[in-house]
Amino acid sequence: MAHQDTTPARPVLPSSDGPVRTCIGCRQRAARRELLRLVVGSVDDRPVVLPDPTGSAAGRGAHLHPTTACYELAVKRKAFARALRAAGGQGLPTDAVARHLARVPAHRDRTEPDA
Repeated sequence: MAHQDTTPARPVLPSSDGPVRTCIGCRQRAARRELLRLVVGSVDDRPVVLPDPTGSAAGRGAHLHPTTACYELAVKRKAFARALRAAGGQGLPTDAVARHLARVPAHRDRTEPDA
């Protein structure tokens, strides 16, 4: 008897956009180059969420659209600690990400995620 594959088919995305990731705020899939990578780092020996704009920091990463709307959704959903699988749970500070988004001139602020 042959083994039957029961995994659901995933939609085929254009390969020209490169790797696809999911925003932890709006949960929409986008090309990795369109998202800001986040990692857990250390400030004063305490774990914090840090932006990784170059995408080269070591460790597990999560991705976020570089907008305050998606940042606020991620904060509301308490998505940072869960996506980064960080010990410390919900008390993981995200202030560095908010500061980064405030000073990035090219970020486009969206009132609602695209459908």
